Amino acid sequence: METAELLKKVRKVEIKTRGLSNQLFSGEYHTAFKGRGMTFSEVREYQAGDDIRAIDWNVTARFNNTYVKIFEEEREMTVMLLVDVSASGEFGTQKQLKQELITELCAVLAFSAIQNNDKIGVIFFTDKIEKFIPPKKGKTHILRIIRDLIEFKPEHKKTDIKQALKYLTNVIKKRSIAFVISDFITDASFIDALKIANKKHDLVALRIYDKREMELPNIGLVKFMDAETGTLKWMDTSDKNVRNHFYAEAKKQEASLKEIFNRSGVDSADINTADSYIKPLMNLFKRR
Repeated sequence: METAELLKKVRKVEIKTRGLSNQLFSGEYHTAFKGRGMTFSEVREYQAGDDIRAIDWNVTARFNNTYVKIFEEEREMTVMLLVDVSASGEFGTQKQLKQELITELCAVLAFSAIQNNDKIGVIFFTDKIEKFIPPKKGKTHILRIIRDLIEFKPEHKKTDIKQALKYLTNVIKKRSIAFVISDFITDASFIDALKIANKKHDLVALRIYDKREMELPNIGLVKFMDAETGTLKWMDTSDKNVRNHFYAEAKKQEASLKEIFNRSGVDSADINTADSYIKPLMNLFKRR
């Protein structure tokens, strides 16, 4: 991609996602993701209704008047984005490709993080760790992340979420908020790694999907290719039984995934390429 074209795309993503973050998400994000604790801020005179446990007895004795300690939330946190860049992200039949949607989601989360003085880092993964961007603050850092999301070309095509979770657990030593952003089109072998990672970090799963991964259109005999394995398969979409079986299997996988998240104590949201991601993200933040 030419530099000018890349910068234009980065700017377009920045304008859209930064505006959404400023207008909609920053307050909800702040409420949904708590800091590490409370830190002393100042003292002030006691007011009716104040908790007597907050009285600063040393200051009270010194000034012969009752004073209480005021504490503030210790806000600074580390936010990690675990981004699935496997080949299945290059699919999309509605408004945009899954990978384009993932780029916007990451940008919104990154801008929300820096508005709350949090660091942001990224792990790009397929069935291996493709790239690690260490957590930092600042607009320049976020623009670098957006640029990489747009132009990054992974070496591998398949998906291994377990590998990404293990890498997070090993590399990020302090507790972080970690968003796993993927279509989760893989087997359930990552469940143990998910549980372990969620004990150390605050994990959130964002499942990206396209309508045609759930429902087949009636368009006759079609040759499908698995983007990650290259396997080709013919399907007769005019056969109602074929379409019903495809839908039933997709719903079965969706239910299994929700069960995995519930059993692991991981909050999750489903985000469709056909719809705005504003509502599912807002609902996720409010549930927390």
